[in-house]
Amino acid sequence: MTNELSLLSPVKLGRYQLPNRIVMAPLTRNRAGEGNVPRTLNVEYYAQRASAGLIVSEATQISPQGVGYPATPGIHSSEQIEGWKQVVNAVHAKGGRIFLQLWHVGRISHPSLQPNGELPVAPSAIAPAGMASTYTGEQPFVTPRALELTEIPSIIDQYRQAAENALAAGFDGVEVHGANGYLLDQFLQDGTNQRTDQYGGSMENRARLLMEVVEAVIGVWGSDRVGLRLSPSGTFNSMSDADPQALFSYVISALNRFELAYLHLVEPRWTSATPEENIAALGVVAFRKLYNGTLITAGGFDRDQGNGIIACGNADLVAYGRLFISNPDLPERFALDAPLNPYDRSTFYGGDQHGYTDYPTLALQTA
Repeated sequence: MTNELSLLSPVKLGRYQLPNRIVMAPLTRNRAGEGNVPRTLNVEYYAQRASAGLIVSEATQISPQGVGYPATPGIHSSEQIEGWKQVVNAVHAKGGRIFLQLWHVGRISHPSLQPNGELPVAPSAIAPAGMASTYTGEQPFVTPRALELTEIPSIIDQYRQAAENALAAGFDGVEVHGANGYLLDQFLQDGTNQRTDQYGGSMENRARLLMEVVEAVIGVWGSDRVGLRLSPSGTFNSMSDADPQALFSYVISALNRFELAYLHLVEPRWTSATPEENIAALGVVAFRKLYNGTLITAGGFDRDQGNGIIACGNADLVAYGRLFISNPDLPERFALDAPLNPYDRSTFYGGDQHGYTDYPTLALQTA
């Protein structure tokens, strides 16, 4: 196998045989319809990108309490399930595979987005820095309400029900969002978790909710159709931990018992640094030896870097975000080493079809 063919070689992921190792990363685009329901525009967007080995959907809230941004889709109402069915059917009609990313934002919300204007919930009453995105513009984050111990089972039930709803919508699997400073990550890291009960303190206790959620979702789907995303080096959304390498080494080692379809790790940003520097940065290089299963890496890779990290064995698949936004036929372009459309950051979030479904394919550009 040559480096140039690595991204394009088939791979087994859980129960599925994928035609290539190019994953469409979960990408929040803030274009859901009324009621946070996927709509026709979203159907077209995902269908355009069905040549990915795997699509991971944009982050999708598991409950009204899990909402943190305007116009992001949910998977907790019958209308949302029906909307997602149309997306899944369109992707399947083009031969693609798609997993739904299950999301609860925790403290990264605002009362105006919560049921009855309630406070967002979190492991501890610690406000993030910065501003919340709301339907009336940016608002300062509020101090969240710490979840009571008796409420934890209801959080797990929200994930379980969302997993059942994703199954009803026809998805091929689900990815639990444990990254980027959202609820499960907030429980993991001691900068946001200062609890003194069985969900706080030791690394084992702080990882307890994540493990219980993963177990609940596996109960719905089976382990070979469940993935998990983590961001060991992430500081987004005011995240911090006293010893992230020890924490995530513990978590990733403990995950081996689940035999997941994959573990999806967010890189700090892949570079050509030395192996020692990459290990210190807590990317896939740091954890490859600890994890026995399939690893997806995400972090600003280009074609050659993606081929390289697969060829050397540090990752099994590579997730692409921004490049998939502007290149709906990204696998074909990689196969031909064709020029890539540049992306327009100003159209990433919100809006209409511009910057969403109007990027040209190679076929259109050469017609």
